[in-house]
Amino acid sequence: MADFTKFPDLALRKYGGAVIAANDESFAEREALIRPGPAAFQTHTFGAKGQIYDGWETRRRRAPGFDWAIIRLGLPGVIKGIVIDTAWFKGNYPPYASVEACAADDHQAPVELTDWVEIVPKQALKGDTAHEFEVKNPRRFTHVRLNIFPDGGVARLRVHGEVIPDPRFLTGLTIDLAALQNGATIVACSNEFYSTPANVIAPGLPRNQAEGWETARRRDDANDWLIVRLPAPGRVTIAELDTTNLLFNAPGWAAITGTDSRTTIPGKTAKWFPLLPKTRLQPDTPHRFRLDSDRKITHARLDIYPDGGLARLRLLGTLTEKAERDLTTRYTTLTGTHPEPVRFPTRRPG
Repeated sequence: MADFTKFPDLALRKYGGAVIAANDESFAEREALIRPGPAAFQTHTFGAKGQIYDGWETRRRRAPGFDWAIIRLGLPGVIKGIVIDTAWFKGNYPPYASVEACAADDHQAPVELTDWVEIVPKQALKGDTAHEFEVKNPRRFTHVRLNIFPDGGVARLRVHGEVIPDPRFLTGLTIDLAALQNGATIVACSNEFYSTPANVIAPGLPRNQAEGWETARRRDDANDWLIVRLPAPGRVTIAELDTTNLLFNAPGWAAITGTDSRTTIPGKTAKWFPLLPKTRLQPDTPHRFRLDSDRKITHARLDIYPDGGLARLRLLGTLTEKAERDLTTRYTTLTGTHPEPVRFPTRRPG
């Protein structure tokens, strides 16, 4: 598996991605391209249009040209790599494919998207295979277009990359400093036996246990933990620990500490200080805690005791002024645009 797959799938449906257009979907719907999880298949399951496939499949093309689908990324960012998966498509996969990307500032309709850039040149494909293609373009993109030549079926399209949020929605506001959509990421974790810890910082609410983080059962005296790197230095004022859907496997207790570190992953010399002391948790319950610390942090460590699962972790707070400037500078560098500074009305006395 390529190194870029450690980055989140920016196009995933549960992250807000959408297949907003396709020139053809005669045999199987375009929305399947960005479904969570691997494609499923059952032999001899025929519908009105033939064998049912968990993927996007176009008709047999009898004229020159190619088929395409446009995906709006739920999490705009810098694309590190693309996975084109033709799982279960064995006699009807496209022999070639390419991927283009573009950046849109507003909510444009598909026909209004312009300035497409090729990020994966035309490549040969095989049937029933996950094809991994590294992307070197450093720009921030909001949409991708999958082109298949001349026709056929693709089960899944994965767009792995680094989330680059729009600073206009971070500056001067109380935000979730642990949110994936705001640029936070999980950099270390003790155990992810049942599900990835990245789930705890995902958008929205989990529908079931699988959409949270759950560890194996511990048989020692230690405890499980994860470390979140904030999108930029900030101060946390409220912590939310949600055990929704975890009825018999929620942690008994949890604690949160913070550190101000210049490294991507804080080492053994990092100085951690308490934000939330060891606190009892209840199963299937959203917990909210107001924090007293006003210290700046770059990383937060969540310890759960002794093991179990968590649906969501939210850390509400504000970025430092320098962090806001740095995020705006980086956004400008990656997009070539200069977002207008947010101006807040002056409050009237009384």
